[in-house]
Amino acid sequence: MDKLAILGGSKAVKTDSGDMFTWPIITGEDEEAALEVLRRGAMSGTDVTVQFEKEYADWFGTKYALAHNTGTSSIHSAMFGCGVGVGDEIICQSMTFWASVLQAMNLGATIVYADIDPDTITLDPADVERKITDRTKAIVAVHYFGHPTDMDAIMEIANARGIKVIEDVSHAHGAEYKGRLTGGIGHVGAMSCMAGKSLAIGEAGMLVTDDQEIYERAVAFGHYERTGQIENPELKKFAGLPLGGFKYRMHQLSSAVGRVQLRHYRERMEEIDRAMNSFWDLLEGAPGLRPHRPPKGSGSTMGGWYAAHGIYVPEELGGLPLRKFCEAVRAEGTSCGAGANLLMHLHPVLNDADVYGHGEPTRVAHSDADVRQGEGSLPQTERMSERLFSIPWFKHHRPEVIREHAEAFRKVVTQAAELQ
Repeated sequence: MDKLAILGGSKAVKTDSGDMFTWPIITGEDEEAALEVLRRGAMSGTDVTVQFEKEYADWFGTKYALAHNTGTSSIHSAMFGCGVGVGDEIICQSMTFWASVLQAMNLGATIVYADIDPDTITLDPADVERKITDRTKAIVAVHYFGHPTDMDAIMEIANARGIKVIEDVSHAHGAEYKGRLTGGIGHVGAMSCMAGKSLAIGEAGMLVTDDQEIYERAVAFGHYERTGQIENPELKKFAGLPLGGFKYRMHQLSSAVGRVQLRHYRERMEEIDRAMNSFWDLLEGAPGLRPHRPPKGSGSTMGGWYAAHGIYVPEELGGLPLRKFCEAVRAEGTSCGAGANLLMHLHPVLNDADVYGHGEPTRVAHSDADVRQGEGSLPQTERMSERLFSIPWFKHHRPEVIREHAEAFRKVVTQAAELQ
């Protein structure tokens, strides 16, 4: 095997990647759909969006889909739809993008963080159960980096206590948990569809549910132009103005492109899945590296593999620091970055910020207990920050190219002693 590139050897990746990493895939079909909206000045309408919602709901097998301008607003609406309000608590994992749960503070609720499972990097059901109080209104299950959460356990815990489950599917479009599409398992699913996601349609989000009350509350919260369609008389009497004072409808350039992207997504997703699994199969048995994917034969999948990562085991590589490992891998001509999202439970916004002038930190302003969690409160979460690394996100199954990228990782771990 050649000397490591970082030490003067030749790179493992020699083939030009071409469009291997280009995303989203935009064709004339997408362009024409957007132009049709532009030409008739329908950017702020809802006709294309309503069609997109029907197609989206059909894909999920849910009764309702409600399009939003961002994933953040879709999750915000899901919280309001579930009745989250002043004094309530929401349980979520700390290692996630802030929009999984930070909106709860706008509703007068607070956030309690549960630890994660070190293999799935999703909520640990046992710790979720420990964190439940009589103020818990909802659990936000994040399918982090595309890996499905243990939804059977989460739903059993929630249903036994009358707690709602919101699935954050922003990383997991098309991912399945034991053969069921993520987002359609909990009481409501919400997700980002911004340009970097695996289902990428622009700055946009979507909410899906079978629950009419959740759906109509979400409509009343941020879709004033649709409030006349609500059946619930307690909500219908407020028709004409959004209860939340928000305008959350999807821009129709996004919904037009979304209809096209959705038509092709399953085929493209399957291609990505084949490529990413091929990458990890080539690294099977490599010391220090663990794939972040469900076990084969489990019926669970990673969907479009958004923000794909691996799990680093430095003990098997003589304690080689993660950042040194990533630096050496990048020198071989591929992509690899250390770490994951900021840990929210340790961030000043969650511990010190008085956002709305309550005279005390917003996170605890409406709580009868100080739920802030300091360093050491989530041991697995804090430990995993130094054990996660990003891997290339292949969009096509081209075995020769994938083999070179996998070889870059194997080359580094087999010569890890040279880096000490």
